[in-house]
Amino acid sequence: MRRSTRREFVQALSASAAFAPMMGGKQRQGSGSPGRIIAYVGTYSSPQGANRGQGIHVLDMNLSTGALVPRTVVKSEANPTWLAFNGDRTRLYSANEVSSPETGAGTVSAYAVDRPTAQLTLINSVSSEGAGPAHVSIHPAGKHALVANYGGGSVAVLPIGADGRVGSASDIKRHQGAVGPAQASSAPPGSFAISGHDRPHAHMIEADPSGRFVLAADLALDQILVWRFDPANGTLIPNDPPSVALPPGDGPRHFVFHPKGQWFSSLQEEASTVVTFDYDASNGRLSAKQTLSTLPRGFAGTNFTSEIALSPDARFVYVANRLHHSIAWFSIGADGTLTWVGEEWTRGDYPRSFTIDPSGRFLYSCNQRSDAIASFGINPKSGALTFAGQYTPVGSPAHIVFLR
Repeated sequence: MRRSTRREFVQALSASAAFAPMMGGKQRQGSGSPGRIIAYVGTYSSPQGANRGQGIHVLDMNLSTGALVPRTVVKSEANPTWLAFNGDRTRLYSANEVSSPETGAGTVSAYAVDRPTAQLTLINSVSSEGAGPAHVSIHPAGKHALVANYGGGSVAVLPIGADGRVGSASDIKRHQGAVGPAQASSAPPGSFAISGHDRPHAHMIEADPSGRFVLAADLALDQILVWRFDPANGTLIPNDPPSVALPPGDGPRHFVFHPKGQWFSSLQEEASTVVTFDYDASNGRLSAKQTLSTLPRGFAGTNFTSEIALSPDARFVYVANRLHHSIAWFSIGADGTLTWVGEEWTRGDYPRSFTIDPSGRFLYSCNQRSDAIASFGINPKSGALTFAGQYTPVGSPAHIVFLR
């Protein structure tokens, strides 16, 4: 990855200046003053290892310019690396990767959100029932949290009380099966992207838009597991079929549902591919229809993908590449198939994840090894990203979410 020239940097700043008046004017028409959104950033914060975060960092986002300004930090040494709001954004939940010496499991924490001040108040923390919880999501009904334990190879359902408190697990599923090969069958030429094909590794869990089915990606099993959800008991019932396979060794990591509920895209960490499926919401079944590389044509070498997300208008899919340090985007066709459109350098090292702000105007890349979040403007017509000339220093950033 080449360094940017001074001319390119000046051009980026000019692009940033161009965004500000256009977006500021549009916002003033709607609200009478520049808007403000609160950003919460989960970090790697444990004293053990090369972690430089301090917990959950709270920042102000200026809706006109996209700039992030630090506000405060909710201190934690538990590696609160993944964050999820409940439906009305009055509660924030974190998956904490640091394991208990007694049980070997990580935790999930619940925080009350004070909207006027953006302050977080810890409600409680409970066991995630597995080591290294890497992902937490909230079921659409708002009464259960779903957590994927990467190190423990398990997923768990945690009841949520009326006050937002998380309870002990109502169900735990420990993934079982034969792990795939160390070398991804769909990897680019010369790739040494070998990570988790040693034992089951649950990487993400989320309900479909209806809440009737819950899906989880297991990187080592090379499968998307599917359960029917019992809301009365907070339990997971294997679907028929109970899973869908990805190519051997490819390592499904994260996935996203299209808002229409009929398409589903899975991102493979070790193969650097995105696979699009038709999704039958009536029975929770997936049928693969398309596979595309997340890397430019002709790429050779090692890369690990990290994140996949839809634009708020559901016209584009974005994916992040680590080691290639880029975010690529695809347009979504009328039949749900994807078409490669372009890519943009993340202006930093190892984009752990990225998030598009609620307005759809800016994308923020959490560049973990660079200890900064880079901001990009989004062209609403083409989906193209343009660096906004803004770096926000945050130690070991992992995930950013927004409160509007």
